[in-house]
Amino acid sequence: MKTTFTLSLAAATLLATASIQADNVKIAFLGGFTGPLESLTPPIYDGASLAIGQVNTQGGIFDNSKINLLKGDSTCADATAASNVADRMVNSERVAAIVGPMCSGATIAAANNAAIPGGVTLISPSATSPALTGLKDNDLVFRTAPSDAYQGVMMAKMLKAKGINEVAISYVNNDYGKGFAESLANAFSDMGGSVAANEAHEDGKADYRAELGSLASSGAQTLVVLAYADGSGQTIIRQAMESGDFEKFVGGDGMVGDKLIGALGGSVDMIATKPGSPELAGKAPFVRAAKAVGMDPDAVFSAQAYDAAFIVALAIEKAGSGDRAAVASAVRQVASAPGVVILPGQWQKAKEAIAAG
Repeated sequence: MKTTFTLSLAAATLLATASIQADNVKIAFLGGFTGPLESLTPPIYDGASLAIGQVNTQGGIFDNSKINLLKGDSTCADATAASNVADRMVNSERVAAIVGPMCSGATIAAANNAAIPGGVTLISPSATSPALTGLKDNDLVFRTAPSDAYQGVMMAKMLKAKGINEVAISYVNNDYGKGFAESLANAFSDMGGSVAANEAHEDGKADYRAELGSLASSGAQTLVVLAYADGSGQTIIRQAMESGDFEKFVGGDGMVGDKLIGALGGSVDMIATKPGSPELAGKAPFVRAAKAVGMDPDAVFSAQAYDAAFIVALAIEKAGSGDRAAVASAVRQVASAPGVVILPGQWQKAKEAIAAG
């Protein structure tokens, strides 16, 4: 009798544990852990992790269930790698949603080849190409960073404000670079600026002196580099500094990173744009929470990653399960007015608001 009771109790415990685990929901973070943005990726992942950590410690989802955050390397320049890791997350891990990928080409590949066919919501914190706007995505693909259709305009305004009236543009030959360069060139020209040269380059080369020679022949003294801090962008600026053909350098969000400055010796005359965190009510609690865990709250795209992960968590809570279709239909409901404003760290308030309808 004692043995039977012990076995029955053990079986009941195992069943209870299995039930709890079954109620947990898996989501994935896909980022460029290797490749031309690898130094920018850890703080972006940390932003998403911060959001999910708050959710799990403030009551979790549903009745004390948890969100399990998986992570995968989508690189940045390899669309096949992005497609493969997204396929694994969608079809093997059976995630309810994806945060990421980071780069535009990787995001488009992951969306078209895995997320959209699998009915999985995908929210990128940093894919800025205007091409995402027109993606036939069945209302599954979102982003928390502004499009380069906007960043290009803001860079043009910055250039004019700095008294720069002529530039040469070198952009990485992918969705990100093409869209950014087109937006910048159009906006800068509309503002009376002159684009003396606007040329694509291929990522991953060791030598860009031929490309730099062509750009320098335009006579422009300011070179705009729309590429990646750990990839072609770093090499192009270093070799341009060696040749002395340009006086000033300008970069986009992909060029913002401490590693770039360290690699160039800290002596480069360069300005850059990146999506910021406006002075809204949510900024202060995000900064406090980030600093509390040793995270840099100003790291490029970390705040956008936090938002992406938190929106996914809200959608899961609203859906009442990890059902993909239900989560997808809940995204706009939890992210759009009208409703209750939820600031960073206010997961318990969010749960109560959702429960109240």
